[in-house]
Order: sequence, then structure tokens, then C-alpha cells
Amino acid sequence: MLAIELPPEAEARLDAVARAAGRTKAACARDAILEYLDDMEDLRIAEQRLADNRAGRSQSVPLEDVMRRYGLNATASSQGSTTIP
Repeated sequence: MLAIELPPEAEARLDAVARAAGRTKAACARDAILEYLDDMEDLRIAEQRLADNRAGRSQSVPLEDVMRRYGLNATASSQGSTTIP
């Protein structure tokens, strides 16, 4: 079991979110913590893969190749970024 103390304003925000969602504060806090852990793990993996790529231990694949591989069409927008219709 985990017990945490929140600043009063954070607890009020959590209470408001929980009430609006029809859930308990504990359920909302649990979901927020799990989401945060997932995000931090994803970030760690992304940073490691970027470091591997920059060190020459892995290669990137151009977006056009990925799109072609999966049968997707990419179109360039006026800002120069690629979008999938």
C-alpha cells in the first residue's frame, strides 16, 4: 500500500477530477501513477534508442520506406511535414 501527501490545491484538483469522472480519488491517483510510469519507461527506451542511433549501434529507417512497407500514402503539407491521409 502507498500513502501520499498532496498539497491542498493538488488534492482539491484530484477531488474535482474524481467527482467529475464518478470515480474515487484513489482510482484516479492510481491511473495517473501508472500512466506516469508508462511514460517514463517509454522515455527511457526512446533515449536509449536515440543514443544507440547516434553512436552508430542502430540505423533509422526513412519514413517513406516505412510508409511503403505498410502500404500507406504520405502527402506533404504546406509546412513540409508528412501527414497520413
